[in-house]
This record gives sequence, structure tokens and C-alpha cells, in this order.
Amino acid sequence: MDVIELLPRLHLLRFPVGQAYLWHDPDTGASTLIDSGPPGSGRPIADALTALGRSPEAVRRIVLTHFHEDHVGGAAEFAALSGAEVLAHRLDAPVIRRELPGPPPVFEDWELPIHAAVRELLPAGEPAPPAEVTELSDGDVLDFGGGARVVHVPGHTHGSVALHLPAYGVLFTGDAVAAAPATGAVMPGVFNLDRDEAVASFRRLAALDTETACFGHGDPVTAGAAQALRESADSCGPRR
Repeated sequence: MDVIELLPRLHLLRFPVGQAYLWHDPDTGASTLIDSGPPGSGRPIADALTALGRSPEAVRRIVLTHFHEDHVGGAAEFAALSGAEVLAHRLDAPVIRRELPGPPPVFEDWELPIHAAVRELLPAGEPAPPAEVTELSDGDVLDFGGGARVVHVPGHTHGSVALHLPAYGVLFTGDAVAAAPATGAVMPGVFNLDRDEAVASFRRLAALDTETACFGHGDPVTAGAAQALRESADSCGPRR
């Protein structure tokens, strides 16, 4: 796992598949983890915090953007190590608790080889263990980053969420938005349940005032993110 400083308060944690983010509020000494990597990531995340000079116990909450294994896999393990509360949208929470199976994506033909390659990179073995989850809804405001607003962005999964920190111009998109690996071009995420719904959610995020956008996959945009999102949204075709 690679750890990259994006801003003085913000680090990216990069895994073989996908990434998580660590936000720190120096005034309170508390940290927040956004997503948790694939299964087995709990201990590496704790070790990364220690290397940054912070205690795992300083992480008060883990916010999961959606139920996919590469985002929730380390949540239960890291919560057990740190005592952090796990939060997710109410529609994805039953899947993260393992009360219900997660619905599979509706793949477009061109996505199938990409998905097969991604599966090869995920660790073999048992699926992500269930985690206790506090449920979120659209418009909730969480106590970090000057007030982090929960934005429901269905399409990738029914309960996908983004987090918007207006005080800092930071947006965590989960897989509602991605950056293409070869070009860095901003685009709607892949492997969706509903492509039209995903595009509508992408446009909702593009309307926010954002300087830094942090994606579930691909390099973040650390300056002028709103413009990049809006230009991409304009290229997604006419509104329906």
C-alpha cells in the first residue's frame, strides 16, 4: 500500500485495486477514513497511521462510499483495531452487514475484460467480513472537515454516497466518478447497476463547488476539480 500526501490534512492510501483516503482535523486530533481497501487491509492501514505519527485510535469513523469489496474489505478489521464507527448509506448497509447479497453490476461489453483484470488483482480467500454499520441518508452532515455533507449518488450501487467538504472544497466521490488510468480524464465510474442513474449522479457532483476531487479509482484532481467534472458532464450526452 502506498501513502501519498495530497493536502496537509489529506492522504491517499493506494491499494493494488482502488484507494482510500485519510482526513485529519488537527484542531481536534481526530481522523476520518473514507473507504477501507480490500479484505486484509485493516492492519496495513493501522501501520500507515503509525508511520504518519498518528494512532489508529485517532480514527473516529470509517465512511464507506458503497458496498463493493475493494472499498469495504478492511472496515471490520480496522474498526476492531481502532474502535472507529463504520458508516454507510442505509441502502448499502444491509449488504455490508452481510444481511443481504449485493446486486451484481450490469456490465457493458467493453467493461467485461476490465472487470476480469480487476478480479485477478483482488486478494484470494474469504470475502470481506461483516461490519456493524451506522446508517446514513442524503443530506446528513458529519462532524469532520468543517462539516462533511453526505450526497446520495445512486447508480454504481443503490446506496452509493459521496462526501462534500464545502469548507475545504474537497469532494470524495467513491466510484461515482473515476479518472482514466492512461489519460487521467475524469469520467463516470464503471461497473454500474444503472448507467443512466450513474450519469445523473455524476452531474449532481459536477454542480458542486469543488477544488479537490478524490476518486475511488484513478488519480485525484487536486486543483480546478469542478471545471474538470463539469466539462466531463457536458460530454456525457443530453439530459434525459
